[in-house]
Parts: sequence; C-alpha cells; structure tokens
Amino acid sequence: MKFLVDRCAGRRLAEWSRSLGHDVAESRERGPDPGDRVVLEWASSKDRALITMDKDFGKLLFLQNAAHAGLIRLPDVPVAARIVLMQRLLAAHAGDIQEGPASPRHRVVFPSPLHPSFPLRGL
Repeated sequence: MKFLVDRCAGRRLAEWSRSLGHDVAESRERGPDPGDRVVLEWASSKDRALITMDKDFGKLLFLQNAAHAGLIRLPDVPVAARIVLMQRLLAAHAGDIQEGPASPRHRVVFPSPLHPSFPLRGL
C-alpha cells in the first residue's frame, strides 16, 4: 500500500509501515511544512493515502471537496498507540485501501482509541 505520513504522525509510524513492506513517503522529506493543501495534493498526485493527526484535512475533504487518495486521521495518542491503531485499521480495511481511490468503497477512516477493545494500558 502507498502512504504519505504527515510529519505530525511521526517518523516511527513511517518506519513501522515500511517494515511491513508498504511504500511510504514522509512529508518531512520535502523540508519545511508547505501547508495542508500542498501535502494533500502531493499525496493525491502520487495515489498515496495520507496518514495524519491533523484535523484540518477533514475540512479540505468534506467542505472543499479536495481531491485525495484516502485519509487516515489518527488521534493524538502516543506513537505506540498509533501503531496499534494502524495495525487494526490495516487488518480491517486492507481491501478498501488496496482498491484505491477509484473504488466506490474508498473512504476516510478515523480510528478511535476509545473503543472498549483498544488496550491503552502498557503502551
């Protein structure tokens, strides 16, 4: 799967994703933060699902109908918890993510650590 990891989501999440064999780019590779719209356009132009913790991307997608190749908005939790969320998300939505943006099932995913099955203890 192809991802663009926003700088707020973290280098460790990007490295973990690469270790699973995913094609991962990081927004920090482009130097100073160019702004949300530019990051989203970059991800879309390269058919990469954007992984972020930034709530502003939702505004671009839902209020301004910005083009995208998928958005995974993670909550502001420790990186170990973000990795657990990504593991669960990939297991639950791998088919949707692999089908890509042309798929009618393609969606924006907001995993939540508040679900009772999410173990935050020990992370």
